[in-house]
Amino acid sequence: MAILDRNFNLSQRMVQELGRTIICGEFADDSLPTEAELCEKFGVSRSAVREAVKMLSAKGLITSKPRQGIRIQPEDQWNIFDPDLLRWTLESRPTLKVLKEFLQVRIAIEPEAASLAARYADDKKIEAIEHALERMRKAEENSKEDLEADIAFHISILYASNNRFYIRLRDFISTALRVSISHTSPIKGNHDGIVEDHAKVFNAIKNRNPERAKQSMLALIDEALNFIEDAIAAGEKIFYFF
Repeated sequence: MAILDRNFNLSQRMVQELGRTIICGEFADDSLPTEAELCEKFGVSRSAVREAVKMLSAKGLITSKPRQGIRIQPEDQWNIFDPDLLRWTLESRPTLKVLKEFLQVRIAIEPEAASLAARYADDKKIEAIEHALERMRKAEENSKEDLEADIAFHISILYASNNRFYIRLRDFISTALRVSISHTSPIKGNHDGIVEDHAKVFNAIKNRNPERAKQSMLALIDEALNFIEDAIAAGEKIFYFF
């Protein structure tokens, strides 16, 4: 019987466990156990199973139809921007190809967010970016605080863009950063240089220079992307960060 996280109710616990299992590809085909088998496996009632199935269906992971049973959806149907799916992808030790795709999306989002921040951020939001930058300066290299401060820096810029759609991408960006920074920062091995590259973005925003903010952020992410592409070219496939 699976051990379920006590921080969730029964249905939520089952969603977490079963969702991770699906993302990790632990099922041989697209079919899942029957409702009765899931009750037995997770030690929950049929009503809890049905509620969990509804939640996983809403995330695009599975479908449940009469006489067809519960089936896993093709990956192109998954709601990959869902915070749970993002976290499960992170916990499944993603391939470098997934990491590359994360960075490609970041390139499409964050430079423009930095440009918008330079145009529209108020003093309070600029101070939030600066505070995150100072946390980075003071943090020990490759420490948990260093990682959290780096993430806070990028998320603060999304908020500073004053664009509600960019702000809603904070969970995606946070997850992408949590994986990619853990991989690329040790390779670069220059904490002061990383901080100064972030400072260039901040200073451009503070000085209300949208184009410089955009280009500085683009350079920051493009360097990380180059590290990943080099790793792929060298034949690496999976990044184990635990």
